[in-house]
Parts: sequence; structure tokens; C-alpha cells
Amino acid sequence: MKLQNYASGKWVAGEGDGQALFNAITGEQITTASSKGLDFGDMMHYARKVGGPALRKMTFQERGRMLKALAIHLQSKKENFYTVSWATGATRSDSWVDIEGGIGNLFTYASLRRQFPDETFCLDGDAAKLSKNGTFIGHHICVPKEGVAIHINAFNFPVWGMLEKIAVNLLAGVPAIVKPATVTSFLTEAVVKEIAASKILPEGALQLICGSANGILDHVQSQDIVTFTGSASTGMMLKAHPKLIQEAVPFNMEADSLNCCVLGSDAVPGTAEFDIFIKEVQREMTTKAGQKCTAIRRIIVPEKLVEDVQIALGKRLATTTIGDPNVEGVRMGSLAGKTQLKEVAEKVMQLSKTQEIVFGDMTKFEVTGADKNKGAFMSPILFLNKDPFKYQDCHNLEAFGPVSTIMPYKTIDDAIELAKMGKGSLVCSIITADDKIAKEFVIGAACMHGRILVLNADCAKESTGHGSPMPLLTHGGPGRAGGGEEMGGKRGVFHYLQRTAIQGSPTTISNITNNYQYGGKYFLTDVHPFKRYFEELEIGETLITAKHKVTLENIEAFAELSGDKFYAHMDANSLDGTIFTGRVAHGYYILSRAAGLFVDAPKGPVLLNYGIDECRFTKPVYPGAEIGVRFTCKEKIDQEKKDENDIAKGIVKWLVDVYDETGETVAIATILTMVKKKNQD
Repeated sequence: MKLQNYASGKWVAGEGDGQALFNAITGEQITTASSKGLDFGDMMHYARKVGGPALRKMTFQERGRMLKALAIHLQSKKENFYTVSWATGATRSDSWVDIEGGIGNLFTYASLRRQFPDETFCLDGDAAKLSKNGTFIGHHICVPKEGVAIHINAFNFPVWGMLEKIAVNLLAGVPAIVKPATVTSFLTEAVVKEIAASKILPEGALQLICGSANGILDHVQSQDIVTFTGSASTGMMLKAHPKLIQEAVPFNMEADSLNCCVLGSDAVPGTAEFDIFIKEVQREMTTKAGQKCTAIRRIIVPEKLVEDVQIALGKRLATTTIGDPNVEGVRMGSLAGKTQLKEVAEKVMQLSKTQEIVFGDMTKFEVTGADKNKGAFMSPILFLNKDPFKYQDCHNLEAFGPVSTIMPYKTIDDAIELAKMGKGSLVCSIITADDKIAKEFVIGAACMHGRILVLNADCAKESTGHGSPMPLLTHGGPGRAGGGEEMGGKRGVFHYLQRTAIQGSPTTISNITNNYQYGGKYFLTDVHPFKRYFEELEIGETLITAKHKVTLENIEAFAELSGDKFYAHMDANSLDGTIFTGRVAHGYYILSRAAGLFVDAPKGPVLLNYGIDECRFTKPVYPGAEIGVRFTCKEKIDQEKKDENDIAKGIVKWLVDVYDETGETVAIATILTMVKKKNQD
């Protein structure tokens, strides 16, 4: 049976015989994949005209809740995916990274909705004052691009590779067409079938190409985004596509790189850090049989410790049982297929011309529970390069399997230079208990790495490890690694949004963005805002409070209550050389007293004070000054009910503008309250 493509809302098997796909453990053919007959132009049009508009109508909050629902659904189906994943050669722990790691990305980006407004768009940064009197301001608004995200993914993570990318574009409001590597696309197809069957995503939000996608870039337009994960050579070829250049289409490339792990000179045998280093390197060499874009390819160690590392790592690698992942005790499965095995063998042969194999053999190794001649199995291969500054193949050739090279360094500067000789990587790590060594290495090497893990006994137990990109941190790297960025929390979402500078009066910008801007027109209501339910509150609605005269007694009483007896508040004789002309009120007293002015005491719809986003004290307040507050509804963010017993509510952001008798602002803050809804359905 052929794999099916999900195109324009339908499951379609490609025409012709297609490409044969094999079980990486047994070598048996399991299916074929073809995309022949698919109309890529029609798929792009369908995404733009059906999926895009549906997603753009949703707010960030709605898109986030959609991702959460999808994550929960896929989590309930995960055992099905584990069963299919076996044929890729992955162990259960390998598949956990791929399957549940990918679902975890959905959960993370679902939670990220709390950093966005309850709108279809968002603001970026703060308003810019563009005129003396504040009647002309600027801001940046970000709206979803009206194109398609085309994701061209690698074979090593058929689930994570898709989910970590679509989580971001879907939260941004952009549909996607996913092209997994064909060799493991049968697992991606299984996940997409569950996604489509769930009906959680709007129609057109996700499409799948299991066969070749050759020609799809001919149909891109300026609002589209292309991401690529795979070999640098393929990525460069795609990046140079004339249509991408002509239409100025963003192209994000995450290429395989020669990542390294450095052992600090302090981490000698017998220390916790030495043991952590050996364990980390062995794990990164054997997880997914070394088929990770983040795997450790270069092991950089002090020259005095080379022999110790070689012996300890060899012993640990020797305990790695290779074979059928379904057999108990097996710790490393196979490569994804015979094609990958052939490519790795060729690279091992090339590397062996300039460095020595000190562990492993391409032909002499044991396989448990399977026929090593039928499956795509290989032994871990550990090289030793005694002069890595002279023999540089290890810095230029990557064997995309369980292959790595030990190399010595004399000084930390040498270690930094060796790390940078990879010409750009996704990740490097340094394992040391000496933070001075860590700082020198990080500052020296950071320019050539997308991520640096500093590992020691303090964090090793909870560390996610060298090879694990995290959803809230950027994943990518300079140079050979492609020069791109993925994920990165909120940063990643902005890759799929168009940032546009807008200019106008504060009132106009407030009305456009539905976010009240300082200095904009406001309106008063007869009812105190704390008596109004979430649905009833309006942006720009303002309470003008009564005034309060600040006294010296207030300052002294607050000092006693808070314990803050800073000299500027308490000692008039210590003010020479300061900006103050007399004893000044505490900023927090001003904010606290402001709360006393705007808070409505009786029980009402306000459930609690949720926190302060920002606070500035802009002008000294001296005894005798009179302060008042302009308390304005700035922004509203809806919240879903956690369960049927939860209270229906939302978060309201308020602009607290505290001014004195001259009308000047003396303090300004944004506070958040949790407000009950009138409708509890």
C-alpha cells in the first residue's frame, strides 16, 4: 500500500510506482511513496485561500487553545506512533525524543499564548514618542503573513521535525505544507492522519507531501516562508532558487553541523564532571544511532587527559547493545536505512585517512535480535586525531551516524579555536566546575555557535543535555549550521508575522490596536470599573480618582512599615550632590497610595490582583504634593475555563498614571487584575 499525501483537504496516493521504503531493522519493504500527480500550485492556493483566512480570524488565545487541544489528542494516540516508529530503527527512548518531544512543543507554544494579546495581531515593543508634546507617536504592529509556511524536513525526526515547526506557524496564524524526508515519511503520515481526523485544525491549515516536493518552490510568493532542515549542500541549493530570490521569500536553514563537546581542564578523572562528560558524549553518539543534527562529532579534551577519556569512553561504548529496539536490553537501534549506512561508511573511510579509529569496526560487531546484514546497523566509531590543527578533515566532514573524534588541546584558547574550526554549529557544550573557564570559553566561542550548554554537577541531574533543543530557546546556528533560527519562544512566532511601523496620534493608535496608549483620549463612566464584569469593560474606560496630599508623616510611617529607610527618604542632611531638594516620598508608597485611591473595596467582579508588568517613578514627590490617578482600561485578555467548575474570567491590564498638582506624571505602571465574567457558561 502506498503512503498518501494530504493535499487540498483530501488524502491522495501519488501516481506511478513511487519510492520504495524499507524497515530499517529487517530490511523488508513496508510501503512506497509518491507525489507524482500532485498539483503543488493548487496546494499553495488552497493553503492561502482556505487555511490562511481561517487561522487569521482566530486570536492568539484561540490558536493557543487549538494547539493545546491538538497536543492532548496526539498524546492520547502516542502508542500508535511508537509502534510505527520501530521501523525507522529507533529505540523507545529515541522515539520518546521524537514523538513526545514533538508533542511537548505543541504544549509549550500553546502556553506561550499568554504572552500575546486576545487579538488576531500583536504589538512589538513599546510606543515611541515622536513629538515634543506626545501628540504624535509610533508603534510596531505584527500581523500574520498571508502566505504558506513550507517545511522541508530531515529524516531523523519525522515527528518532532514537523511538530516543532508547525506549532510556531500555527500560533502565528499561518498555514503549513510539510515535506518530511521520504525515507521515514510513513511515521509523519501516521501523525498527520490523526491530526486530520481530529478536525482540531481548520481546513487547509496543514498539508502533507510524502514523496518528492521537487518543483514546489516554483510556486512561492512574497508572503510565503520556507524552512529547511538537512544537509548544508541541499540547503544551499534550495536557498539559491530563483523564485525565492525574486519574491524575497524568507528562507530559514538549519543544517547538520560538526558540533563539539569540550572537557574543562579541571574535570580530571575522579571528579563528577569527568563522569558527566563521558556519559554525555556516549549518549550523544548512540542516541538515534548518532543521526542527530545536534550530535557530538568532535570531542575536545585537555591533551593530558586524552588517554583517560579514550579508555573511559571506550569502556562505556562497549556496553552499548546494538540490535532490534523491541528486544530488552538493546540501547542502540539502526540507522534509518541502507542508503544512510552507505553514506556514513563512505565518510568513515574518508576520515580514517587522517585519523585513527580507536574504538569500533564497520564490519566486526554484534547485533542482538536481528540480522545485521539485512538491517542498517553499525557500530559506534571513535576516532583519535592527535593533531587537529594540522589534520582538519574532522572539522569538515560529517559522518551522520554514531561517529565522533577525540582531539587534544593545550590551552583554553586552543579549545576555543578548535570549537570554531567547525565553521559554525548548532550547539557546543563545555563540561567544567570552574565558572572562570566556562566564561572564557562561552565568550570566546559564542560567535560560531547557536547554543552553548555549560554542564556541571550543579545542573547535570535536571539538564536536558547537549543534544536537546528547547522550545523557548532558539535552535539554529551560524555558518555551516545554516545561519537560521527556529523555535525560540516568542521570537520564533515573529518569523511568521509582518512587522509594520505605524504612526499617528495616541488616540488613533489606541483605536487601531485596541491597546490604550499613554496620552490618548479616554472616557469616564458612572460605574467604578471594579464593579464591572470582564465583558462590560471597554478599552479607554477611565476612573479619575480623588486626590491625596503627601505628608512627611506618610513618608516616615511607610519607612517604619516597609523597613525602607534609604537616606533620601529619611535624612535631609545627606542630600548634597543628589537630584533631590528635600526628603522624598518612596516610589512604592506613591504606587501603594495610588492603589488606595483607585481600588473599590467591596466585593465585586475583580477576583485578585494578578501582578505588575511595568512600573516607573518619573518625578520626585515631596511632602505637600497632591497626587491623583488616571486609571485606564488598557487591554483585555480572555481566559478559558480549566474545567466545568472553574470560574469564567479574563485578565485586564490597567494603565495607572499617577500625577501631581501640576498635572505631570510622577509614576506610571501597568497592573493586571483577574476579572470575573458576567456570563459563567
